[in-house]
Amino acid sequence: MAVQIKGFIENSLIEWEGMISSIVFLSGCNFRCSYCHSPHLVNPTEDLETIPMEAVIGYLKKKRGWVDGVVVSGGEPTLHSGLKELLKELKALGLKVKLDTNGTNPALLEELIEDGLLDCIAMDIKAPLEDENYRKVAGTACSVHDLRRSVRMIIESGLEHEFRTTVCPSYLGEKEIEDIARTLRGAKRYVLQSFRPTNCLDPSMLEVTAYPPDKLRHFRKVAGAHVEGCRIRGEMEPAGS
Repeated sequence: MAVQIKGFIENSLIEWEGMISSIVFLSGCNFRCSYCHSPHLVNPTEDLETIPMEAVIGYLKKKRGWVDGVVVSGGEPTLHSGLKELLKELKALGLKVKLDTNGTNPALLEELIEDGLLDCIAMDIKAPLEDENYRKVAGTACSVHDLRRSVRMIIESGLEHEFRTTVCPSYLGEKEIEDIARTLRGAKRYVLQSFRPTNCLDPSMLEVTAYPPDKLRHFRKVAGAHVEGCRIRGEMEPAGS
């Protein structure tokens, strides 16, 4: 199976709300976000252990009835030619599957949705969906058309989903957050994540100061005018949401 599993968390109560989940991390990414907290997955070294798929499946078989689902994350999972086969293996165990993605491969995403291999999708939105804005944050050029296609596909899929943005002061302010939120109208959940100056792909980002909590709450209010269920990662949902 053509997947490179470079990390595995056996049990998590926070990665998929309301679920006991295991997390599979696949290596490699087509973005180079300066604040990325997983540089070992973006640029894996030869000494980073590859975890055999058989070991992961074996653990999940033993935990049937305990683990509800599996989160397939990265890196960017859709870069792996064996992703579909991996998801089939997980579904064959009776597990639900959540996919974390940056949305750059809408053709594969559509195929996975149509084949019933996904129960939940989480898509990262790095910046307003405009070429130059996105290139600055993603660290490389990408097709904004593909990103917009993925957004609409996820919203219209009927599946559980969330969109999430890491709010880094170097790139995003109130205007950018509102621009993103307008693009996500119709989404069921939009999550703002505070930038953390730790273990960043670009060491210069360690000198950047994160927004204070009150500023993030203001951004939540701005975004909440356009998107249902807007929240801040790690905080309780606002009353009435």
